[in-house]
Amino acid sequence: MDQPEPVRTPASWVVVGLDNGGTCNNATVLDATGQFLVDHLVENPSLVDDGPESAVTALADAFRNILELTSTPLTLVRAVGLDTPGPASATGVISSKGSTNFNQVSWHGFDIRGALEAELGLPVVYNNDANAAALYAHHRHFGDDAMKRSSIAAIVGTGLGGGVVESGRVVSGAAGMAGELGHVQIPLHGVLEPDQPIPACNCGFEGDVESVASLTGIKNNLLPYWLTRFPDHPLATEPIGKAAKLLRGYGEREDPLALAVFGQQARAIGKLFTIAANFTDPHAYLLGGGVVEAAPQFRQWFLNTVRESTELRREQLAVASFALVADLDMAGARGAAVAALERVKA
Repeated sequence: MDQPEPVRTPASWVVVGLDNGGTCNNATVLDATGQFLVDHLVENPSLVDDGPESAVTALADAFRNILELTSTPLTLVRAVGLDTPGPASATGVISSKGSTNFNQVSWHGFDIRGALEAELGLPVVYNNDANAAALYAHHRHFGDDAMKRSSIAAIVGTGLGGGVVESGRVVSGAAGMAGELGHVQIPLHGVLEPDQPIPACNCGFEGDVESVASLTGIKNNLLPYWLTRFPDHPLATEPIGKAAKLLRGYGEREDPLALAVFGQQARAIGKLFTIAANFTDPHAYLLGGGVVEAAPQFRQWFLNTVRESTELRREQLAVASFALVADLDMAGARGAAVAALERVKA
């Protein structure tokens, strides 16, 4: 990790961003000029497995810790941005069927945004974690022009998340579930081999983006098929879950099986972006996830394959850009803070 820059103290009013995860909360502070006061991860345990009461207390602890670290008086804080894994409503109520990291019954239908707002006595602005990362990616990519631009971001991890940003703001939808990009069903011609089974997603869909472009898609769908084509491959002797996690290392070494799998993932994302081109026509197509942490040559090949698989009209090619999401480990907290800042300024 690069040596963190010294922590700044605020010169004006601020907002705080809190990124809630399965094991840790990450916190940041953003001042009124759009400058972050910390340039590194600041984490504390999230305690989500201990239930809502403990988790909300842990978020409040993260809030107080980041203020102390940045020498920020509480009186300067105008609002707090919060993100959690979805699905949840636009106002931060966890799905009635639970959610990623929120499996206990006590979490079902829990208003985490409202609970944190009551705990802190400050306005809390909510986004799901993928939307928050997409929002930060958008603002990082466009800078001063962010409020005049649009983007779509696909974040490839265990699943596939992301978000749609229009005029610098996340499109959340009526129920807060817009931008569930992983569950967009895509045409599979040009993605699968002729004898390859239709991939199934844990959500119950077949042929959605996540069923191909995710670690779960590799484990459940892609790698079992490709190992039948490469039966002597070293990964054939590994448990499938471990083999899926090892696959990126083989891809970085240009292993034919790994490139076949990741090529299918990139083409699936290209199909998703082609739908976006005809639905929202964004200025930028942004890609994040494990591929961003890969060796430069491999991640550039992956991004190039996504770009080549995205069918754009000549007019769109002239104005659209493709880029990788920066600062991925901090993107959630930073996106949550950006959303809070824009709410205060509105």
